Amino acid sequence: MPDVILPALDEADALAWVLPRIPAGFTPIVVDNGSTDATADVARRLGAHVVEEPRTGYGAACHVGLEAAASALVCVMDADGSMDPADLTRVAAPVAAGHADLVLGARRAQPGAWPWHARLANRILAVELRRRTGAGLTDLGPMRCARREELLALGVRDRRSGYPLETVLRAAAAGWRLAEVEIAYRPRAGGRSKVTGSVRGTAFAVRDMAGLLR
Repeated sequence: MPDVILPALDEADALAWVLPRIPAGFTPIVVDNGSTDATADVARRLGAHVVEEPRTGYGAACHVGLEAAASALVCVMDADGSMDPADLTRVAAPVAAGHADLVLGARRAQPGAWPWHARLANRILAVELRRRTGAGLTDLGPMRCARREELLALGVRDRRSGYPLETVLRAAAAGWRLAEVEIAYRPRAGGRSKVTGSVRGTAFAVRDMAGLLR
């Protein structure tokens, strides 16, 4: 069964909700991305493997988690409590069955879960992704699954917010079969997102992704 990479920056409160809900057979790897709270302690206490990545950046945390993973199949999901870990089984199933090479979780948001600026940016990005990949993608997919060795072989270089986008673009260019599975998206635990919780954070993420698209 897959390893689950959870990039985490000051997510002690959220992890206390997330980790007990990881499905049986999935192994959580929490990548502590420079937290100042008890993120690492909470993760260890709840049975997760903890990896330290002091270089800030979502992509840096994902890459270190990918290197630390041991399973042939790996999932990635946010550690902020905005996604239900139970959905991991449906996201991983098409890859495990050999029906897809990369599966993205398409968010279906509850009220208040997705700020308007982040939703708008994602919608515009999805249009560009469909144009470039030919796949019917509606979301960049903060929960996703693929095979570890193949992911490493893609050679994704971005270590910031552009990491998920570069992954999809490189996967499409390599001829991967891309698919989506709907997942629930709820208001995150412990405040707003570091990336999409503010207009400024969304602007930085858009800047990183626009550079990749150019």
